[in-house]
Amino acid sequence: MKYKHIFFDLDHTLWDFETNSVNALKQLYETEKLLEKGIVNFDNFHRRYKYINDRYWAKYHHGHATKAQVRVNRFLDALHEFGVKDADLAERMAQGYLDISPKLNALFPDTVEVLQYLQSKYTLHLITNGFAEVQWIKLEHSGLRPFFEHIVISEEVGTQKPNKEIFEIAMQRANTVVDACIMIGDNFNTDILGAKNAGMDQIFFNPKKDRVRDTVTHVITELKELKEIL
Repeated sequence: MKYKHIFFDLDHTLWDFETNSVNALKQLYETEKLLEKGIVNFDNFHRRYKYINDRYWAKYHHGHATKAQVRVNRFLDALHEFGVKDADLAERMAQGYLDISPKLNALFPDTVEVLQYLQSKYTLHLITNGFAEVQWIKLEHSGLRPFFEHIVISEEVGTQKPNKEIFEIAMQRANTVVDACIMIGDNFNTDILGAKNAGMDQIFFNPKKDRVRDTVTHVITELKELKEIL
């Protein structure tokens, strides 16, 4: 058996970020009475928030925005687009989102079954970008924490995917070499090209069936396919 260590991404790979995020935002839409503030359509609000959120995360990954700016400004800007200029509301929503979302536990289909299967054959680890306190809450509330021996969170180690340093840190913690490792993730740039740059084999989790624009060790559209590969 070539591989001994499997490294997983968390968001959009195991933890269903989109489902949990939408459900958290729906709660905030209701509790903060955004309908009464003139935001008459939740789907429109969510669409604009998601676009703005993605832009802020891109800025954060490139060092052009701070954690605090991502946390609050994504809500401030989204509210502004609907004519709501209320900094206190944006702050409440920012805190509410971080309180609610990580505690939701929607996972991708077959996540637990596949992890149980793999854990019996390999040592599993996690490499994730994101806010440390949020990622730890997700892992505890979703029941995923016990599957992983080492959890490497970008904010805690001072570097993030796709930088090869975070993969090297993960391998050092696992006390292993690159040929014994494989990375599984949904983000082609951060997970796949990052692992490739570190010399690690990769499995691209591609449920949306996006065009694959570079060579990859394996491509899957469902997690249960991992049982055929590994």
